Amino acid sequence: MNDSLRIGHGIDVHRFADKYQEEKPLKLAGVCLPEEYSLLAHSDGDVILHAICDAILGACAAGDIGQHFPDDNESYANADSSQLLEQVLQIADKQQIRMINLDVTVLAQVPKLAPYRQQMRANLCALLSLDSDRVNLKATTTERLGYIGREEGIACHVVVLMESHG
Repeated sequence: MNDSLRIGHGIDVHRFADKYQEEKPLKLAGVCLPEEYSLLAHSDGDVILHAICDAILGACAAGDIGQHFPDDNESYANADSSQLLEQVLQIADKQQIRMINLDVTVLAQVPKLAPYRQQMRANLCALLSLDSDRVNLKATTTERLGYIGREEGIACHVVVLMESHG
């Protein structure tokens, strides 16, 4: 048995704002999308980066994103989620745990993410210092079922495989 391998799972969901807010553009995987949607969130609402943070924290047995960045703490209001991810990566680094690969699944009826998939994937590779053969990003709809199908929000599931060197 290899005790150095760790799996983490993360999930995040955010509701769409009733109308587009210029000060809060849709941001996914650290990329601002030129779409007329805004997500309601204490931070920038990047469901992909939030789910990645939770997955990494899970693999490190270090709690969850809400414990580290509580939504009742005003210092995280409108926070850039890439900076939150950077802090989570520092937690993993202190534990000598590094990411091996990442698999992301975004559930969204709208907007269509295919045109932005490569840019988002490339940005994830840069943020995580991973080669492109170690980062996968998929998007799917819910065939108009549930809150996602009714175009009320976006969800994201993430699985990470990490390795402990401690």
